Amino acid sequence: MQNQARKQITLYSDGSSLGNPGPGGYGGILEYNGHRKEYSGAEPETTNNRMELRGVIEGLKMLKEPCDVEVISDSSYVVKAINEWLDGWVRKNFAKVKNVDLWKEYLKVSKPHRVHATWVRGHDGHAENERCDELARQEAERIKASL
Repeated sequence: MQNQARKQITLYSDGSSLGNPGPGGYGGILEYNGHRKEYSGAEPETTNNRMELRGVIEGLKMLKEPCDVEVISDSSYVVKAINEWLDGWVRKNFAKVKNVDLWKEYLKVSKPHRVHATWVRGHDGHAENERCDELARQEAERIKASL
């Protein structure tokens, strides 16, 4: 069986909450081969970390086949968890870990992919990160206004 090259995907993601907890939103951009797809969503009662992670999960859910995924995020929580902490959390059955429901969902949706995360400084002129932040804040404001 020939080993097919996987698609190289860049997933930019950001989360926002108005209050912690409070109304929150996430925004993301998937990039592949010069194509971009933006996505976003919101929850009425959530935290910033949950929205940061939700943005990554929702982006991964959109992928139709196993890919190599580079997650770009300004959340050191999400980046360090993906790259360093997650294996230990699983071994310890998520003892003393917050957002277990989302981390279990992340494990499920990330399983077919090879995922690596890279941290970028937020609000530092990184065009895609700024756009994700804008999408996340718009969603958080939208859901706040609807409550």
